[in-house]
Amino acid sequence: MRIRQMTPEDVSAVAAIEKECFSRPWSEAAFADAVKDTNAVFLVAEAAQESEKTLVTAGYAGMYISSPEGEITNVAVAEKFRNQGTGKKLVEAMKQWAKEHGLERIVLEVRSSNEPARHVYQSAGFVRLGIRKNFYQFPREDADIMECVIFRQG
Repeated sequence: MRIRQMTPEDVSAVAAIEKECFSRPWSEAAFADAVKDTNAVFLVAEAAQESEKTLVTAGYAGMYISSPEGEITNVAVAEKFRNQGTGKKLVEAMKQWAKEHGLERIVLEVRSSNEPARHVYQSAGFVRLGIRKNFYQFPREDADIMECVIFRQG
C-alpha cells in the first residue's frame, strides 16, 4: 500500500468512495476545490488490485488546517479494502503530516455509532473529548468529538 498526496486526477475515484461510504457525500466539485485549497491536505491510499499489477484508490483522508490545529473532515475506505489497516494507515499518515508541519493537535467528529471508525481513531491515539448532539443527519445522530495531541508548545 502506498499513501500519497491527492491530485486532481484522483477526484473521481475519491468521490466514488465518498458516495459509497457516506449518506451526505461530497461532490466531485467539492473534492476538486479541496485539492486546490492551500489550507487543506488530502491523502489517498493506493493498493494493488488482486488480479492486476495496477494500483487503485483504496481510500482517502482529508484535513483542513487552522494552525496550530488540523481538523480531519473525512476518512473513507472502499469496501473491498476495509479491515486491512487502510484507515489506520491513512490516519497515521495524516498525523505524520501534522507533525512535520508543526501542528499541535488534530480534532475530528465521528458518528457515535461508527464503531469501526472510532476504533481506528482510538488505535491511532485519539481520545474522546465529548459529544455534539444531533450533529449528523440522514440519519440524525450524535457525533463523538475526538482529539489527538501531536505536541504541546512550551
